[in-house]
Amino acid sequence: MPIYTLAAAVEIETEIRKSRFIGIVMPVDNRVVAQVELERLRAQHRAATHVCWALMAGGHSGMSDDGEPSGTAGRPMLEVLRHHELDGVLAAVVRYYGGIKLGAGGLVRAYTDAIASALKQAQRIERIAYAEVEIAIDYADESQLRYWLQQKQYVLLGSSHDTLARLQVRLPLAELDQLKLALPRLASNASIREIM
Repeated sequence: MPIYTLAAAVEIETEIRKSRFIGIVMPVDNRVVAQVELERLRAQHRAATHVCWALMAGGHSGMSDDGEPSGTAGRPMLEVLRHHELDGVLAAVVRYYGGIKLGAGGLVRAYTDAIASALKQAQRIERIAYAEVEIAIDYADESQLRYWLQQKQYVLLGSSHDTLARLQVRLPLAELDQLKLALPRLASNASIREIM
């Protein structure tokens, strides 16, 4: 089943009972990048009452209500991301309190709607995991291997030459086994090791 991320960040703004909600969704590679983006948002919106967030990033997912009543912001936003089958996505809502309490149900709706509205404007793209490998082969087989890699549209990251030709290649992780099976046909003396 495919997993999706976003092509680019999207920001929307809405007002609910005098409170201003700024909903932001953006692609991020990992939790470290997400934390940097959250610090940027906090610096940009110093006067905001709350900067609540949810992150889907593989095993590094998380959420924060940032002072809102427990379970009214982070978890509902995380559920919106899950419902849209997203990964590698940070959802954040910046709230400027307008003086009228919304209650727990109103807060859940406000945070959920802010993220859902931003996602309606966002372009989803399939998230593909990549592997980087180094292939060591005899010089005589290098041109044939390069041609095959080009036909498969794998990315040649670099090469080095010592007793063997060493090609650093980036390819979809799902195709790594296919490469391992094809390599003995392409080069008689070949080895492969993952570098990422």
